[in-house]
Amino acid sequence: MPIKIPDTLPAFETLVNEGVRVMTETVAVRQDIRPLQIGLLNLMPNKIKTEVQMARLVGASPLQVEFSLVRIGGHKAKNTSEDHLLSFYETWEEVKHRKFDGFIITGAPVETIDYEEVTYWDEMQQIFDWTQTNVHSTLNVCWGAMAAIYHFHKVPKHALKEKAFGVYRHRNLCPSSIYLNGFSDDFQVPVSRWTEVRRADIETVKGLEILMESEEMGVCLVHEKKGNRLYMFNHVEYDSTSLADEYFRDVNAGIPIKMPHNYFPHNDASLPPQNRWRSHAHLLFGNWINEIYQTTPYDLEQIGTL
Repeated sequence: MPIKIPDTLPAFETLVNEGVRVMTETVAVRQDIRPLQIGLLNLMPNKIKTEVQMARLVGASPLQVEFSLVRIGGHKAKNTSEDHLLSFYETWEEVKHRKFDGFIITGAPVETIDYEEVTYWDEMQQIFDWTQTNVHSTLNVCWGAMAAIYHFHKVPKHALKEKAFGVYRHRNLCPSSIYLNGFSDDFQVPVSRWTEVRRADIETVKGLEILMESEEMGVCLVHEKKGNRLYMFNHVEYDSTSLADEYFRDVNAGIPIKMPHNYFPHNDASLPPQNRWRSHAHLLFGNWINEIYQTTPYDLEQIGTL
C-alpha cells in the first residue's frame, strides 16, 4: 500500500519521481482498511528535506500509512516558511488528543546545549511523557534519541573533541531482533553529531538492549521493549548528499570541518558520493512498521490502555 500525504506537500512530487507509491485522500477512502497512523515530530531546520527523507522510508511499506507532520508549538522555525508550516503541520498541542501507531522524533541542531537549556525542553518532556499513553511505538533519531534516553533514564550525552562525521562500519549485535531482520552482519551508517551516548552508561539501565554499534563511533541503535521505543543515534535516513551538504555549508561559512570519513570517492569532494546505506535504512523502517502492524490494537483508542 502507498503512503497517504497531502497532494500539495512538496515531498509528494519528489516521492512519485523516485517510484514511491503515494495516494490521495480520494483513493484512500475507497480502501476498507485502517491505515497506520504515523506521526513525525520534525525538529530539523530544513523541514522539507527531512519530510522527504522520512516519508520515503515510511512510504516503502506495503501497508497503508497516514503520515502526519507535527511541530513544536513554542518554537519559531527559521528555515521553513510559515506558509508551509501552516499548510502541512499541526503543533503538538493540536494533536495531543490523538493516538498514533508510530511516532518519529527527529534530531535537532541543539546538540551542544544542555537539555534543560533548550528553549522548548519543557514541551519536549511533555511530548516524551505523552508518547507513553498515546503512541504504540516511538522511533527517536539522533538528538531526539539522546534527549529521549536522557528523559526516561538519565543516560547522559558526552561532548566529542571533534565532530563525528562520515560513513562508518557498524555491527549487527542481535541478528535475532525483529528490527534487524534481513540485516547483514556488517553495514554502513552515516554519522553526524558533536556528542555521544556511551555503552557503559546504557548498560547501567535494565531493559535497554544495544542492537547496532560501531568500533569507531560507538552505540548506534538501542531497543527498549518495555517502553516500545527505538533510539537511533545516527542518520540512517540521510540522502546520498546530506553529508556533502553539511560539509560544503561549513566550508563556505568558513567553519573548520574535516572531510566526512569514508564518504567521497578517493576523498575527492568534487566526486559525487555513493549511497551505501539505503537498503539498510529501508530494512530498519520496514521492520519497525511491520512490528507496529503486528502488535498495535485495531482500535486506536486502546493504545496506551493495554
